[in-house]
Amino acid sequence: MFTGIVQTKALVTEINDQEQFRRLTLSVDAKFLAQLTRGASIAINGVCLTATDFDSGAGWVCFDVIAETLAKTNLGQVKPEQKVNFERSLTFGSEIGGHIVSGHIQTTATLVELVKDSHNCFMRLAVAAEFMPYILSKGFIAVEGCSLTVGEVHADGFNLHLIPETLAITTLGDMQLGDSINIELDQQTQTIIKTVERIMAQRYLQV
Repeated sequence: MFTGIVQTKALVTEINDQEQFRRLTLSVDAKFLAQLTRGASIAINGVCLTATDFDSGAGWVCFDVIAETLAKTNLGQVKPEQKVNFERSLTFGSEIGGHIVSGHIQTTATLVELVKDSHNCFMRLAVAAEFMPYILSKGFIAVEGCSLTVGEVHADGFNLHLIPETLAITTLGDMQLGDSINIELDQQTQTIIKTVERIMAQRYLQV
């Protein structure tokens, strides 16, 4: 589990394609690898991955990404020298500054509008219609692993309003039109809506 508060940006230094999976090697400040153990969970662009090898002193960590994950997230599109969002897993006693995030990406969105000024950033993301019932204005959503508040909602997507701090610490400040962006819906919102839909459907059948 994660908080959706990205800790830093890591650099993709090596990509090795193997049979049925891809090995990513990332370079990151050594302090973010302190007390890391093999098998630990780390969110990369919001995707929960398992650390398969690392050197905390040298500041690098490896992940094996299976074909399913490569197909359903934007990790299949990352390239060497590209930066990615990095968050260690939630530990007991950690502050939850965002919302609880699982690292299980449901879909990707496409950045279709981008407006920046010296203080703020406006983004409009297009999302498949099947996911829109679970995206509510002022609700939580995880975008590239960042816990964010949804702005205006449209039939085919939603808006984000980002502050300079978010743009500086995360890769959202590097996004370009047409980019594929990982989306994790708020699990609580999704569960409530699905439960209500199921109950209403059962009542309809009983009438």
